[in-house]
Amino acid sequence: MENPIYSVVIPVYNEEESISESYKRLSDVMKQTNEAYELVFINDGSKDNSLEIMREFAAADSSVVILNFSRNFGHQNAITAGMEYARGDAVLIIDADLQDPPEVMLLMIAKYKEGYDVVYGKREKREGETFFKLATAKIFYRVLKNMTSVDIPVDTGDFRLISRAVRDAMKNLPEKNRYVRGLVSWVGFKQTSVEYVRAERFAGETKYPFKKMLKLALDGITSFSYKPLRLATGVGFFFSFLSFAYLAIVIIQRLFFSYTTEWGWASIVAIILFTQGVLLMLLGIAGEYIGRIYEEVKDRPNYIVAEVISNRDKL
Repeated sequence: MENPIYSVVIPVYNEEESISESYKRLSDVMKQTNEAYELVFINDGSKDNSLEIMREFAAADSSVVILNFSRNFGHQNAITAGMEYARGDAVLIIDADLQDPPEVMLLMIAKYKEGYDVVYGKREKREGETFFKLATAKIFYRVLKNMTSVDIPVDTGDFRLISRAVRDAMKNLPEKNRYVRGLVSWVGFKQTSVEYVRAERFAGETKYPFKKMLKLALDGITSFSYKPLRLATGVGFFFSFLSFAYLAIVIIQRLFFSYTTEWGWASIVAIILFTQGVLLMLLGIAGEYIGRIYEEVKDRPNYIVAEVISNRDKL
């Protein structure tokens, strides 16, 4: 079988309700290119029948490759594995839930042929999502953009096309807590966007609840900015200044006005509790960075592939 021009990377976690429709639409879109392609599905430890359904794809279609993880390693690591195993000259990344329309990939390919190394999907509108999720996502993207020197586009996810040059550059980035869209921006190269309307999930529930979204946000901020640590230093100096100023006032009152601060203990306790809360918050910020250093120095692999499923060599 000839080497593919395009590799489509599809991370999958408990998507039995949508995976068949996703495969059909992806295949229909890629056939329109009239060029060789492969669909690289990454089974990220699914507990439903997703893997069994994908095995049927691979048995009937030589363009399908399945990377079966030994357990759940997370969405970002699934994307990383797909990119590293992909053989195409260009790699397209898309989720299996069909919120990102596969048809938009044709626009990305057109931009790629114009000479762009990265073509990312920019969400013009997001359908079927709560006000809370829309608001927090909007705030996060803009906070991250202002906190880092890397130009990470706002209102974008992992839905994108990258060239082989970008893929090869990213294979040399060994981070354990990966924020793929940030890493793609960091490596540079010629980048552009295509706008699209993000659809409602085809079926099932989101695989990114608030807890996972919060972790992804922390990974993005701690991977590309140390401004939180600078903020911690600034807050520490500020409260130290207030403490010394208050101490000076107490000493002056005692020496020159024979006045003691026997009153106001409730307010003093409140101040102590407030400053202790701030200190614990700052320790938490430092702890996030230290925890990531701990993960890096262990140097464990980002994922383990238990099985590669494909019949490309049999046909």
